[in-house]
Amino acid sequence: MKQIDPDSVNVILATDCGSTTTKAILIRKVDGEYRQTHRGEAPTTVEEPAADVTLGVVNAVAEVAEMAGRRLIDDAGRILRPASGGEGCDLYISTSSAGGGLQMMVAGVVREMTAASAKRAALGAGAIVMDVLASNDRRLPHEQIHRIRELRPDMVLISGGTDGGTTRHVVQMAELIAPARPQPRFGAEYRMPVIFAGNRDAAPLVEQTFDESVQLSIVPNLRPVLERENLGPARDKIHDLFLEHVMAHAPGYDRLIRWTDAPIMPTPGAVGNILQRIAQQQRINVVGVDIGGATTDVFSVFDGTFNRTVSANLGMSYSISNVCAEATLPSILRWVHLEMEEGELRNHVKNKMIRPTTIPQTRESLFFEQAVAREALRLAYDQHKQFATTLKGVQQQRTVGDTFSQEASGQTLVDNMKLDLLVGSGGVLSHAPLMQQTAALLVDAFQPEGITWLAKDSIFMMPHLGVLAQVHPEAALQVFRRDCLISLGTCVAPRGTGAWGSPAFRYAISGGGLEEEGALSFGEIKRLPLGLGASARIVVEPARKVDAGAGPGRPLEGELRGGTVGVLLDARGRPLALPDDREACRKAMAQWVRDLDLVPPVPA
Repeated sequence: MKQIDPDSVNVILATDCGSTTTKAILIRKVDGEYRQTHRGEAPTTVEEPAADVTLGVVNAVAEVAEMAGRRLIDDAGRILRPASGGEGCDLYISTSSAGGGLQMMVAGVVREMTAASAKRAALGAGAIVMDVLASNDRRLPHEQIHRIRELRPDMVLISGGTDGGTTRHVVQMAELIAPARPQPRFGAEYRMPVIFAGNRDAAPLVEQTFDESVQLSIVPNLRPVLERENLGPARDKIHDLFLEHVMAHAPGYDRLIRWTDAPIMPTPGAVGNILQRIAQQQRINVVGVDIGGATTDVFSVFDGTFNRTVSANLGMSYSISNVCAEATLPSILRWVHLEMEEGELRNHVKNKMIRPTTIPQTRESLFFEQAVAREALRLAYDQHKQFATTLKGVQQQRTVGDTFSQEASGQTLVDNMKLDLLVGSGGVLSHAPLMQQTAALLVDAFQPEGITWLAKDSIFMMPHLGVLAQVHPEAALQVFRRDCLISLGTCVAPRGTGAWGSPAFRYAISGGGLEEEGALSFGEIKRLPLGLGASARIVVEPARKVDAGAGPGRPLEGELRGGTVGVLLDARGRPLALPDDREACRKAMAQWVRDLDLVPPVPA
């Protein structure tokens, strides 16, 4: 990586090479502060007939250059650097998920322990985990070998054992993988990178197991002791190998690597990086989601611990049938306030399967897609909570009540009451006709508790800022705060349930031009205006068994952030349970649609 003097950087160009679209943004220093000024995009060109990713990059950058009135491409078709007068840039960086992004296979001795740690390391580095092999994954050896040969991963990560412990089981796992000879996706002469991050005493034996057909890298153990994970070295090595091997063999990436001033990062890894930076700098707990056509990524940082999951079959276009199958049509239908039967809903699903890239053209199809999105987001978050757990296998102090429990360890780290910031991105969230629709999708799917700030990524800028944070953290954080996040507002939702119509909580709000007090009953939701940049104080007095964040029945005082939607006072209960009767559910949903003003106006 080139040495960069942050003080000399005034113009920054960043690109994100996605699977279908390459997005470019221009960041400039304006009045002493970095701001995102222009954006462009073009089709990604990693596939045939172009088979050169730099063509799409140049096209996207050319659009930015035209809008900015600034020459950014030289006569040879390369990024023009350094900046001089009205042309060029001082820094060029990029991320990529083109060609399917980074795909990995991971292996460990025990699925719930070292294999789970290996999966966390791979996901945190921005990979899609194709499969997890373990000694106890219930597959026979020949089935595991067949699976290894069937996959075409970009690299393999092996973990197992604590330092100083037995070496036999992790060596057996290596002996299973070595003769199977997993084949990579790219490059006829490509040597498969294999990372060993297990018991250090087993490293020499693992080294003897593999021949010259693989490139073996040995890094510090992911679980040096049972009580602690050490994911950093493995993640760093994954990033290095992604750049050296995977990208170097993908069409046109060798040229793109030479152009950039910092290592190219996998797009999801870059998103995770900026969220970790924000959580660390502001000392907050964050959840971020990116919902796409085929997959949904969920990121979280709770008490400094980062986790990422990829729900590979939960998406809004190519995977919509999987969402409907997993969630079931009745669960989706409960979010539709219109008089729609399951047969109509099934027709919407079939139409979307036939034409996965179409966007809603009618109100009915819009509400259908948003209903599916609620379930896709909910399912992805449930999967994330199951994965983002404390370390399993660790002996913990137990109470008498826990004596016979088998689940004392491996509890989820995700606590909605501790969540400070919820960020949404992806087409169905970013392109909703109304901001309050985006807020409603996030609140209904994630069910935040207490006082939670809601925001969305304005133009999916987080990947660009994640790689920028590696070389110029100040610029990345300034742009993230000022231009990346669009504040939707604040959700106030106490934890607890009660009979609909019974008292839930009282509230008093002052500041930001908002002076109001009142009470809400269970089953109600209320929206109050509080503009962008404004803030107010709220005092919440919950009912006796209801917890607003200070304990059951105890009052809570907190800060409200304004936004394009304002303040949502949600007394529908946590967990949110909709009526079982279809007509009662539809009427309740119709009332919430009116309360939140979720119906777009009819065009004149």
